[in-house]
Amino acid sequence: MSSPIVSLKNAGLTLRSGTGDVDILHEISLDVAEGETLALVGPSGSGKSSLLMLMGGLERATSGTVTALGEDLGALGEDALARLRRGHMGVVFQSFHLIPTLTALENVAVPLELSGVPDAAERAEAQMKAVGLAHRTGHYPSQMSGGEQQRTALARATAPAPRLILADEPTGNLDSASGGAIMDLLFDLRAQHGATLIMVTHDHDLAARCDRTVSLSDGRIA
Repeated sequence: MSSPIVSLKNAGLTLRSGTGDVDILHEISLDVAEGETLALVGPSGSGKSSLLMLMGGLERATSGTVTALGEDLGALGEDALARLRRGHMGVVFQSFHLIPTLTALENVAVPLELSGVPDAAERAEAQMKAVGLAHRTGHYPSQMSGGEQQRTALARATAPAPRLILADEPTGNLDSASGGAIMDLLFDLRAQHGATLIMVTHDHDLAARCDRTVSLSDGRIA
């Protein structure tokens, strides 16, 4: 049996502030299999997004261990974490996080260029076509609708053919029609690459499309 692509063992997250420590996650133990689709659900403030950030090395566990893609994330420096994400993870945020001064095509090409891919522009163009935006490659984010911006963000996340896709409320800023189209696209792109998908969502219908659902409450797996 193959090793899990993500594994947390008694992982905790405490954020320190001037007014005292805030415990966000408590003793999370969870394995995610390669190729699995997993939904993280729970009320606002339950720790879903923080757990996703631990899995991507965007937050560091303050206790326990987090392993992803065969690497102990706690043992990696920031540069090594960035390389791991750039080459093998695709991250999709609720608020798109596109670079406003770059065109849609240039946004999609950024992770490919940073990885030294020789045909970055061609691959970015192919991925824009895959998300139905071949006609919008030269547009800037401010010239695009929310749905188009999220499609561009999906193209950017999936252009490097990542093994692991992390999505944090990817339809949270979209109307129901645009959100449904984005989710269909996300599952299609995941299937094309055989990637593992871990997604934070409040949408129970969306969670039901995943292989498994993990519910959080007060920073613990319920």
